[in-house]
Amino acid sequence: MSTQTKLLKTYTPPLATFGAFIGVWYAVHYFILSENRKFIVPPPHAVIDNAFLNGVARSELAEGLVNTGRIALFGFLIASVLALFGSVLMAGNRMIERALFPYAVALQTVPILALVPLFSVWFGPTRTARIVTCVLVAIFPILTSFLFGLKSVDSGHQDLFTLNNVSRTTRFRKLLFPAALPSIFTGLRIGAGLCVIGALVADFFFSRGDLGLGRLLNNYAKRLEYEKLFGGVILASALGVAIYILIGWIANRSLRDWHESEARSA
Repeated sequence: MSTQTKLLKTYTPPLATFGAFIGVWYAVHYFILSENRKFIVPPPHAVIDNAFLNGVARSELAEGLVNTGRIALFGFLIASVLALFGSVLMAGNRMIERALFPYAVALQTVPILALVPLFSVWFGPTRTARIVTCVLVAIFPILTSFLFGLKSVDSGHQDLFTLNNVSRTTRFRKLLFPAALPSIFTGLRIGAGLCVIGALVADFFFSRGDLGLGRLLNNYAKRLEYEKLFGGVILASALGVAIYILIGWIANRSLRDWHESEARSA
């Protein structure tokens, strides 16, 4: 297969979908909405003009993107580290899993919107409160994916390491962690998007401190500045997609030489 053909097969479907989406967007604005409601779905060119080509709006959105991205990244890193340690403990000891996993499930079922006001009281409108929100939103799916990967290692490989009296550290480094990598990267991809959502949710509730995209979206909605609102939504989505692509790139480099999930796309 030539390079040109491969590029066409890779990029034509998403570009065609994007073109169809833009077409539907224009159709909704010009042909579906009544004249007095067109402002709630501004056309793409109006969003570009008022959100990205307007100097003041562009500066606001850039500042919000940086602040939200920083919070999401810190929350993602902390959630990943905590999930890794928690999954290793639970995979290595059934009693620890029975003791901790029910509380992890309970934490996941608590509405995060009910906890954000408490974080505001405990930590104030600081980065800490926002980061804690991101961690709580993202940690459970990352933890469960890590734990599933560590517990899904082939039993024959486990027996081989046991027969050779391999230490726990060596077993983890040479067997458990490499075998669990596909599940680990799946959990990281899910957690990356959830951390962006957590950062946006925290921004909605904390009206002081760093100006994030969530606060900007709330302000634009109150002022009926829908072009800027759509611009903020696009940037928030782009942030989540960028983190997802980065993790996908790392996964591809880590797994393509030996795992079918990435070898086929290499």
